[in-house]
Amino acid sequence: MSRISRKFLYWIPRALAIAFAVFISIFALDVFSMNVPLWRQLLGFVIHLIPTYLIIIVLALAWKREWVGAVGFIALGLVYDYLMITRTPLPLSAVFIVSGPVFLIGLLFLANWLLRRKLQPAA
Repeated sequence: MSRISRKFLYWIPRALAIAFAVFISIFALDVFSMNVPLWRQLLGFVIHLIPTYLIIIVLALAWKREWVGAVGFIALGLVYDYLMITRTPLPLSAVFIVSGPVFLIGLLFLANWLLRRKLQPAA
């Protein structure tokens, strides 16, 4: 495996997780359009950022232990799918648009973990 491939497979799940956390965080900004006191807006903002906190926690744990990222991101995707399918009338395509990137990140961490020996540079 080439040096570029090793770096790509190492960094792409981490970069995608950071980008997805930023993307999900943008949706929390809608609380500032409501006509409620500022303290309630800030509380709503903190609550809307819970998915971002979970993504950041899993990413921090997975940075050196890829198997944690594989299990953690796939679990986050499954929990999201379960909650959205059982609690909302959204079509499945809308649910999978959000959970798809989470599953992809989990699979990339899994590939990184499974190919870890090939990815490490020779001593």
